[in-house]
Amino acid sequence: MYRILVINPGSTSTKMAVYEDSSPMMEATLRHSSEDLEEWGSIPNQKPYRKALIEQALEKAGIELHTLSAAVGRGGMVRPIESGTYAINEKMLEDLNGPGAASHASSLGGLIAHEFGVQLGIPAYVVDPIVVDELEPVAKLSGLAGIERRSIFHALNTKSVLRKVARGLGMPYEDGRFIAVHMGGGITVSAHRYGRVIDVNSALDGDGAFTPDRTGSLPLLPLIEMCYSGEYTKEEMVDKVQRKGGLHSYLNTNNMIEASEMVKQGDEFAALVVDSMAYQICKEIGAMFAVLEGRVNAIVLTGGIAYDQRFTALIKKRVDMLCPVITHAGENELEALAEGALRVLCGQEKASVY
Repeated sequence: MYRILVINPGSTSTKMAVYEDSSPMMEATLRHSSEDLEEWGSIPNQKPYRKALIEQALEKAGIELHTLSAAVGRGGMVRPIESGTYAINEKMLEDLNGPGAASHASSLGGLIAHEFGVQLGIPAYVVDPIVVDELEPVAKLSGLAGIERRSIFHALNTKSVLRKVARGLGMPYEDGRFIAVHMGGGITVSAHRYGRVIDVNSALDGDGAFTPDRTGSLPLLPLIEMCYSGEYTKEEMVDKVQRKGGLHSYLNTNNMIEASEMVKQGDEFAALVVDSMAYQICKEIGAMFAVLEGRVNAIVLTGGIAYDQRFTALIKKRVDMLCPVITHAGENELEALAEGALRVLCGQEKASVY
């Protein structure tokens, strides 16, 4: 039996767990106030602070460090790589500390896992970071030389969920053709063909459906006019696109629960906005259905917004004639990280080399 420490840092919290093989022994969400984080400055500087909190949580749960078999962390903004479980090496550490990765709290997952690995003499891994890139060349052309479409999406959760869905359908994930719709603060719709993600919208770059706080794809000429109007700085425009667009722009909230409550209270404009977000997701599903040549085993709805039954019904109404639509709500990232490490520890797959 393997005892696996799982670390998933976010901007204001660190989710952690200890799994014995595929069963969780303990799970915890360690909250961080903005004041605490500001004391440490940059995200990489938060490493000792967050690691100490993890050690305290393990001690409180009665789990001794020497009983751990491996540590696995959420991968950050490293260089584009194929899907898999990666042993953390010096090159990865260098990139996790680099300027691009250092701006994302998820990079701390690999850095902290490595610290535990060195301290305890155990292997340390990352699994399916958000930069998993299996796109085919035809999917990367944007329409403007010098700008390439990037693969940045919820690889960890979607691949884990699709493995479960595939098992339920009696097939390996690697033998199926799926469309995965991850719906949270970011919304990504990905086309999975025989274990590889051959196309996906890059939500971080402003591609795809609008979300609770992102604009998604926009008409470009009006956006260019806004950029050159002199009313906004570059930083303010990025903020509009990445953090103050979507539901936030229309309803002054990025909380889907609040938006849904507005709809329940009879707010017709809120209903229009929420329905439009579902409508745009359906357009992305249709595009990925074409990418997969109309042969799809299932469309899978996942992420936190998939708990909203009215919202998922709006999507199913438009696309359930294409193929079965399966809802697998929530984000199962801790479990997905543990599963990735366990596959390597049990010899089911080899650790990839970064």
